[in-house]
Amino acid sequence: MSVAESRAISTPEGIPLHFTVGTTGDRLGAFLLDLILLYGAVALLGVLTVNALDVGGGWFLAFFLFASFLMRNGYFIYFELKWRGRTPGKRRLGLQVIDSRGGPLRPQSVIVRNLTRDLEVFLPLQLLMMPDQLWPGAPHWAQLAATIWMLIFALLPAFNRDRLRVGDLLGGTLVVNAPKAVLLEDLGAQRGQWIGGPAHTFTAAQLQHYGEYELSVLEQVIRLGEEADPLTVTAVGRKIRARIGWEGPIKSPMSFLRDFYTAQRAQLERGMLFGERLADKEAARSKGHP
Repeated sequence: MSVAESRAISTPEGIPLHFTVGTTGDRLGAFLLDLILLYGAVALLGVLTVNALDVGGGWFLAFFLFASFLMRNGYFIYFELKWRGRTPGKRRLGLQVIDSRGGPLRPQSVIVRNLTRDLEVFLPLQLLMMPDQLWPGAPHWAQLAATIWMLIFALLPAFNRDRLRVGDLLGGTLVVNAPKAVLLEDLGAQRGQWIGGPAHTFTAAQLQHYGEYELSVLEQVIRLGEEADPLTVTAVGRKIRARIGWEGPIKSPMSFLRDFYTAQRAQLERGMLFGERLADKEAARSKGHP
């Protein structure tokens, strides 16, 4: 079992961001959980199709292979795009896909890293399990080649320090332990101390663009306070305004960042309280939720 290791990368704004690389065991566990959900859905679809259309034999196998191809690619791509680098399995094991250069996770990176999974895992696995269907009359050396192929790709993460698979190398991504959702408790406590309340208010739609990982980058800037580089503060604020479509005036670059941080953090905490992340009722009560 591999041990979690700390890493640091610099964001495009020059902010050092620290994180922990996800262990091989956690990644494998998350993948297996996703496979259970995925093939459970494929099997259910197959049963419904057989009952509805009264098909079987070769037709059913052809349908199953085609549905499996569409669903396994759509499953990983959909969830990693919608949940900012997470699938149900990764979410359960506390993992998240991030951009290896410290920027926002790009859709093309998500698509590339998941399409290669067919070559890494599913195609050689199908050749091992159903050689006569994929390659009628396949010789024994073909199954041996498929085994070696799958082992090379499967063991690749064990031979590089960031545990990258081929999809990560091509997509420019990393799988890390997701940052904690509750950030900067000391700054959050200052909300009530601001005279007149926040100078900037944000709509729910504007707060949908950022998640915990992006918020942790903003945390690094705010923690510096007066020591923060003015150019960095301005650059970060400009990127946030462009991303959320902010068109109003700003009181000052740092006050904008503080107000956005507070609003975004409150939204994430509300999401946790209403069932997305809290594990039990006791955790909810500890945050004052009835």
